[in-house]
Amino acid sequence: MKALQKEKKIKKTKQPKTKSTKRLRKLKLGSGLYLAPSLLGVLLFFILPFIVVIFYSLVDNPISKNFVFFENYTRVIRNAAFKTAVKNTATFSAVAVPLAVVLSLLLAMVLDTKLPFRSQFRTFFLSPMMVPVASIVLIWQVLFHYNGAINEVMLALGGSKIDWMKSQYSQIVVVVLFLWKNLGYNMILFMAALSSIPRDILEVARLESATSFQTFFFIKLRYLSSTILFVTIMSLISSFKVFREIYLLTGDHPYDTIYMLQHFMNNAFASLDYQRLSAAAILMSLVMIVLIGALFLVENYFGKDVEG
Repeated sequence: MKALQKEKKIKKTKQPKTKSTKRLRKLKLGSGLYLAPSLLGVLLFFILPFIVVIFYSLVDNPISKNFVFFENYTRVIRNAAFKTAVKNTATFSAVAVPLAVVLSLLLAMVLDTKLPFRSQFRTFFLSPMMVPVASIVLIWQVLFHYNGAINEVMLALGGSKIDWMKSQYSQIVVVVLFLWKNLGYNMILFMAALSSIPRDILEVARLESATSFQTFFFIKLRYLSSTILFVTIMSLISSFKVFREIYLLTGDHPYDTIYMLQHFMNNAFASLDYQRLSAAAILMSLVMIVLIGALFLVENYFGKDVEG
């Protein structure tokens, strides 16, 4: 009798476990079915093309498919046009990305105060996001053409005309275009991050007679670290994609100072040199991975005490 009672107790205790495991299996199956289309899309449109690009970068041509390993990479690195493109892209990103982060943060802090016409200023800075790229380029052509508005103003002030897009100032023009197009979006992100900072901490700092400088660097900047990381990464990616605007302004072969990495890859694609194109794309992606990894490490160092 005792043995039968023990068996019944064991069966009773086992039933809830089997029910919970069945529920878990159903949940896993359901979540797997929901995720399957997204995973299939990522596999087809991101992972497989990336594997194909790696394969093309290691063969002599797509027809014979003989492996040459790193020969394509050495050929690309020694290419003069590639060196120019790397130099210009690095210079542009080093100037445009910090300016985009710092200026958008300053604008967000100004608009976070009780400023009159604050909503109008916000709308003004967000308006470039609603304008198509082709229209933005048209505006810049009107402004910076040899017979454009900027040169007319310079002539009226007693200066001389400058062919902006074919001079040493061409990269400055593209930087201004990049900032005008991206500041509004970055500013909104920073305004959202500023509004999420705990007000009680700011009140305590004010009661402790902390200066605005101390409040910004020791409180606000720490809470903004994750947003600064995100804005920096997005601005860095946008700086590598500025090819669109330059291409619409100047065509396939722009002035030397605005010849970017994507110009090099676009011209390689036009000449059907898939090996050179693939090797350049892999090198650019490796640089991006290193830069973004370094940014994550910096953010993790400065933002860990806030998360804690």
